[in-house]
Amino acid sequence: MAIILLGVLGAVISAVLGTLWYSNATPMGKVQMASVGFDKLSPEEQKMKMDEMKPKMWKYYLAQLFLSFLTSAFIAFVMIEQKGLGASVVYGEIAAVWLCFVVPLVGQALLWGNVDQKLRWKKFFSESLFNLVAFVVIIFIFSFIV
Repeated sequence: MAIILLGVLGAVISAVLGTLWYSNATPMGKVQMASVGFDKLSPEEQKMKMDEMKPKMWKYYLAQLFLSFLTSAFIAFVMIEQKGLGASVVYGEIAAVWLCFVVPLVGQALLWGNVDQKLRWKKFFSESLFNLVAFVVIIFIFSFIV
């Protein structure tokens, strides 16, 4: 039960961080918008696109929350199982998961996906670093609970 509750908390933390990380006010948000061609649209076209997407956004956010829940539940599981070994072990294990699984998956998606080659590296670093930052923040907050 604790893993599920921590998973939900971590998903919320990830959603808040993602909203900040990918906002229009950040360089990462600008890269994200450029990667989907949003920066090339006129203000009217941008508004029309946003109005078109609004009814479907809850589905995307719900799917992203579920994916973030899975990651957070895994982090909670590792922290609960490794409780006696200290936070540094958890940071190390999750860093290894990030480096060996998240980074290659992000890289593969961008390498073979339909992303402008000029933005590919920026998007790679933005997405990879977001995941690392989210993991570290989640571990830090969980360390006060677990």
